[in-house]
Amino acid sequence: MPNIQAFRGLRYDLGVVGALADVVAPPYDVINATQQETLYCRHPKNVVRLILNRDEPGDAPGAKYERAGHFLRSWLSDGTLAIENQPMLYVYHQVFAWGGQTFTRRGFLSRVRLEPFGTGKIYPHEETHAKAKQDRFLLTTATRTNLSPIFGMYPDPDKAIQITLDIEVAATPPLEATDDLGVIHRLYPLPGAQVQAKIAQMIADRAVYIADGHHRYETACNYRDARLKAGDHHPDCDYVLMMLVGMDDPGLIVLPTHRLFRGVAPLSQADLIRRVGDRFSVTAFGHGPEAAAGLWEDIEVGGSQEVLGIYTAQDDCWSRLELTAEGMTRLAEIAPEHCDHWRGLGVSILHRLLMDDCLQLKELPTPKYVHSIEEMVEGLKRGDEVGRDATGQSGDGQPFQLAALVMPASVTDIEGVSQFGERMPAKSTYFYPKLLSGLVFNPLG
Repeated sequence: MPNIQAFRGLRYDLGVVGALADVVAPPYDVINATQQETLYCRHPKNVVRLILNRDEPGDAPGAKYERAGHFLRSWLSDGTLAIENQPMLYVYHQVFAWGGQTFTRRGFLSRVRLEPFGTGKIYPHEETHAKAKQDRFLLTTATRTNLSPIFGMYPDPDKAIQITLDIEVAATPPLEATDDLGVIHRLYPLPGAQVQAKIAQMIADRAVYIADGHHRYETACNYRDARLKAGDHHPDCDYVLMMLVGMDDPGLIVLPTHRLFRGVAPLSQADLIRRVGDRFSVTAFGHGPEAAAGLWEDIEVGGSQEVLGIYTAQDDCWSRLELTAEGMTRLAEIAPEHCDHWRGLGVSILHRLLMDDCLQLKELPTPKYVHSIEEMVEGLKRGDEVGRDATGQSGDGQPFQLAALVMPASVTDIEGVSQFGERMPAKSTYFYPKLLSGLVFNPLG
């Protein structure tokens, strides 16, 4: 069962650093080179120096991790960071606009006892990669601190836990920061052993599904094991910093992650129709990058995971693809190791059936991922730009020859796939907005 614990967090002393907004940052994996430089320049104590320390000329291997550890210890020494005088939970609200509406996502930050996936009631939903886990392991080893929260969801259909938290902090003025996207982040430290024990008891019999931060969760398990092996174990290493949000929270928004594919030979709509055969029904849906807007509206309103939007650059055409019964049968043949729920995901249909099987495009470079139609249109117009984009890839100025619009997996999809012990393809979900790094840190002894 999930075991949560209040903790004495490390927080910025605003009397030392000034405005909270100047020292916080988005998660490391959405910060590109330009944003990294902006955050470095914004404030000499910005958390980017910890979560994504930059390479410097003449660096030895691993120097950036050691530099991050040095910054953390220095900031503790000079009072930039201070530890709470008592254990806290931290109620965390994010107020944001999307699709012409304003939402508030509500949850709380706590320590959560680590359970290796498959052994308890904490479930992953996405695959992880060794390189990213090694990066986070080296950083955790150098800092001995959870610097960014993992994002977890739990069933709370009657919102009993969140209502309890809201009542407790109703009269508490929050710490507040507005990020570069206009999202307002509010943090309410919540002391009190009695209410903390009540929340821990209320959540103890519920499952937790990792929404974001799979690499950091697995890294936390690896770090704990390494400390045990080295004879340097501390009880704090058995826990990881996590934001917990009820799965029925109205602010739990999952955005699509569309794809702009690199390294594809020129392809036309006629080629696409020929190659998919009877596995998809194909309907022409306009010319030019801007036609993506109308096609996405059609897909989004329909709400079906079985419908994709595909752009072929050779003839500048958009096509609407809908999975057929024959396509379902073929996907079951080529992916028998997966459950029906996994095979019903738009990202699974896109990558396993269309890209790998129909188009025989199995070994492509990492695509460029975008979340809005505006980004999709801009990407198709400007091509694969030189420099580091948000995925960390370098472009060569060439046009994208293929693009895909795909429905995001829903919270229900995550629950279903996770409970079968499966994981979705990479970039199946994008929970917006991202959690800030720098609101509170979790020391690991």
